[in-house]
Amino acid sequence: MSSKTINDNLISWAEDLEDAAMQQALRTSRLPVLAGPVALMADAHYGIGATVGSVVATEGAILPSAVGVDIGCGVAAVETNLAAGDLPDDLGQLHGALRDVIPAGVGKGHDLGEKPEPRALRELGLPPGSGADLPAQTRKRIGDQFGSLGGGNHFVELCLDERDAVWLVLHSGSRGIGNQIGSAHIKTARLIAKEDGVALEDKDLAWLTEGRPEFDAYVADMLWCQDYAAGNREQMLRAAMGVLGKVVSKTREVQRIDCHHNYAVRETYFGREVWVTRKGAIRAQVGDMGIIPGAMGAASFIVRGKGCEAAYCSASHGAGRRLGRKEAKRTLSAESLAEAMGSVAWDANMAVELVDEH
Repeated sequence: MSSKTINDNLISWAEDLEDAAMQQALRTSRLPVLAGPVALMADAHYGIGATVGSVVATEGAILPSAVGVDIGCGVAAVETNLAAGDLPDDLGQLHGALRDVIPAGVGKGHDLGEKPEPRALRELGLPPGSGADLPAQTRKRIGDQFGSLGGGNHFVELCLDERDAVWLVLHSGSRGIGNQIGSAHIKTARLIAKEDGVALEDKDLAWLTEGRPEFDAYVADMLWCQDYAAGNREQMLRAAMGVLGKVVSKTREVQRIDCHHNYAVRETYFGREVWVTRKGAIRAQVGDMGIIPGAMGAASFIVRGKGCEAAYCSASHGAGRRLGRKEAKRTLSAESLAEAMGSVAWDANMAVELVDEH
């Protein structure tokens, strides 16, 4: 797929980009803290603040909205040693068993009761930039939601590759704590911009400047959320592999891939070290293994990076959206979703709630 240069500060691989997303990306491309052109991935679409599917390189600053509020969100995949013929004929039963061990839905988590937190979470501790100020209820939610999917387009998928090998794929992030931390730092950036008299075309495009305590607090919290999100996916993969192991006793892991697609990291491009923020994009340096989920009910793709520097060695994070959630609910139906899903074992009893993911 070829790229298109929109202007000196914006390059796009998106062939089907709605006007709202283009105008949003153009606003981002005019920011004074950029270290190079904004790169739009093939699945780019309108988001809050920065465009979903955009890669933003900055020097001496980070835009919290260009990371987003699901900090560290990403996809993990495990290739198993199983083949299609090893699975039971009734996949609905397997689907139900996965739902039993992996809570899904907005605000949903495990009921830990008096159980201790998972070891991985205890070792992670509290977010260093905000942890001391978190109320007891939030701290409890951090533990309850560790190992859970969340809502929206987060999913667990059991699928086959071209050799009929069985893969587990799941998409989730830093849950409620990531949202809370991301929202708080976006608000802080807005307030600082207002206090400093910075004129912004979009208040959500406010940045935090390196050297200030607010910048340090954000980076510390962001890195913690990225670790929490990766640990969250690891916890779910372990639970899902446990379910598979009960169904097929010989189940074992062949390889694992895990990649964030909402995060910021220090990387070197064009001879200088910059902050690269990928919002709805995965890293695709030469040889990097990545995961690009398809539309709901369609295949996911396991990919290998080619190292395109113009895209800051990045690639799409998913199928993208042709319709916004509200438009999908207006123009599509539970019946058409059920027809599209065909014989796939899925949450058919939630078809009405899932139309926005059609």
